[in-house]
Amino acid sequence: MKEYDVIVVGTGHAGCESALAAARMGFRTLALTVDLDNIGLMPCNPAIGGPAKSHIVREIDALGGEMAKNIDKSCIQIRMLNTSKGPAVHALRAQADKKTYSLEMKKVLEGQDNLDIRQGMVVELIVEDSIVTGVRIKTGVTFKAKKVILTTGTFLKGEIIIGDVRYSSGPHNQFPSNALSDNLEELGFDLKRFKTGTPPRVDKRTIDFSKLEIQPGTIDSIAFSFNNEDIDNKLEQRDCWMVYTNDKTHKSILENLHRSPMYSGDIKGEGARYCPSIETKVDRFPHKNRHKIFVEPEGEYIYEMYLSGFSTSLPVDVQVEMLRTLDGFEEAEIIRPAYAIEYDSIDPMLLKPSLETKSIKNLYTAGQINGTSGYEEAGAQGLMAGINAALSLKGEDPLVLKRSEAYIGVLIDDLVTKGTEEPYRMLTSRAEHRLILRQDNADLRLTPIGYKVGLISKERYESFIEKKEAIEEEIKRLESIEVFPTDDKVQEVLRNFNSSELNNKDTLARLIKRPELDYHSLKEIDSNRPDLPYNVREEVEIQIKYEGYIKKQEKLIDKQKEIEDKKIPEEVDYNDIDSLRLEAKEKLNKVRPISLGQASRISGVSPADISVLTIYLKSLEREGED
Repeated sequence: MKEYDVIVVGTGHAGCESALAAARMGFRTLALTVDLDNIGLMPCNPAIGGPAKSHIVREIDALGGEMAKNIDKSCIQIRMLNTSKGPAVHALRAQADKKTYSLEMKKVLEGQDNLDIRQGMVVELIVEDSIVTGVRIKTGVTFKAKKVILTTGTFLKGEIIIGDVRYSSGPHNQFPSNALSDNLEELGFDLKRFKTGTPPRVDKRTIDFSKLEIQPGTIDSIAFSFNNEDIDNKLEQRDCWMVYTNDKTHKSILENLHRSPMYSGDIKGEGARYCPSIETKVDRFPHKNRHKIFVEPEGEYIYEMYLSGFSTSLPVDVQVEMLRTLDGFEEAEIIRPAYAIEYDSIDPMLLKPSLETKSIKNLYTAGQINGTSGYEEAGAQGLMAGINAALSLKGEDPLVLKRSEAYIGVLIDDLVTKGTEEPYRMLTSRAEHRLILRQDNADLRLTPIGYKVGLISKERYESFIEKKEAIEEEIKRLESIEVFPTDDKVQEVLRNFNSSELNNKDTLARLIKRPELDYHSLKEIDSNRPDLPYNVREEVEIQIKYEGYIKKQEKLIDKQKEIEDKKIPEEVDYNDIDSLRLEAKEKLNKVRPISLGQASRISGVSPADISVLTIYLKSLEREGED
């Protein structure tokens, strides 16, 4: 029997990142998948990124993960969203050729040293004395390992629902994982029932695109991975489109609402609040007379068009009826019907911040099994689980990113500290330090960490240092160049951009701070400007223009640092702390926070409880000194 250091169960977005991280950190890794042809499958939307999610993808890339590089290889459109707003919410979104995305990810896994890939459905975890030691697959074969990472997505007792039709299935009619779900319950895990859904896929040859609003990609040189300056994958770039629902659409939905399993009670699982079905949107927001539907290509040569925002579990005949009320869809034909899928997930409060389970040593979980939704959230957890499994094998402390360091830190802290009663989706509003945690500076925040753990090569790290120094040097240069009111050229440029003329001398850096000006607009009066790549120019402008706001957030982070860094010993029994309220004792014993900062975010733990806990920890320190 072959033994491994790490076994990863599943090869979705979480599983791919877990397996690659563990293998790249030098450990013999096995990735087990239900179907070798569906590695890196995109069963829902054919896209990566969007608000907050793009931040996560950039962070995965900065730490040495694969998702950003893979979407750059398979991208057929890329856009920058929210450009009319501040840089904290700027977001890249890339349409993928789904087949290429999956194939390219499979190539990477197959070519990775220390990584084996095998097809097999895991039906049982082998656990001895609360320590996982391997897995057993459906054929009876057993694989041993020192660490196991579960990334089962929506396969655990998955059931597809379309109208009154319900059948056991994973996404896209793959085999569900029923036995493993039962095994997890036998091991004491509290399983929750969640629900997600997907819209119909429509034959693009039956759509009249002349009636739709075109959504072209961004022309500027841009890419997801910090390794790339632009998209150069040889795939033909495609347009997306937009259409709106109308009164006829809403009438069709409302007249058939009784046939929706969401309303008949047939669907028991909790759905995602921030990604509701079209029938839910129409029913809950009757004051809105239309809803946006984005029509997105699923690939360069694929005829299927994905209708983002049109997710439903209504019967197929109703899907066709309401679809044909949309402008341009009067003759539309559905290739794949929309469906809802219910599945089991665990309570993420049963996890440590490292994503290791509290009850079973050496067992980690990542992705939708932890109650999240989305490829990006899954990939981030997979990467962190893989890193932490490898660090544990090295005898090192786990990598736990702070909320002030990364959206990934916010995501995992939210899950393990607060839990979730619905599929969790990352939002920019969840990050209290979002001006610091921008997508453009993810490498500046996290690449040194990725290099330290061994996922960033020396060559890439040296390139990163060059970029960092180029940013610093250009900011210093702009701060040192003075401009004067006696310079007619300067005054002319300012007038051309409707900016106030100078009355006193100033610097180029201070001019960039003006709302109506930017780095590019001052080119005419900056004769010695170096030829810098886009990502350096972007970072220079943001750091200069938002310097005041950034410094305020940095001061706030420094102020909170003491409580965030205050570690709580694992062996603390909160029942022994008399002054804590009963609810606080219960919650603290369940979550087992690793720091005072994490304890302060637990629901049911009050500021007074934190004060008591602070005094208690100080008393432990004094005892240690004695």
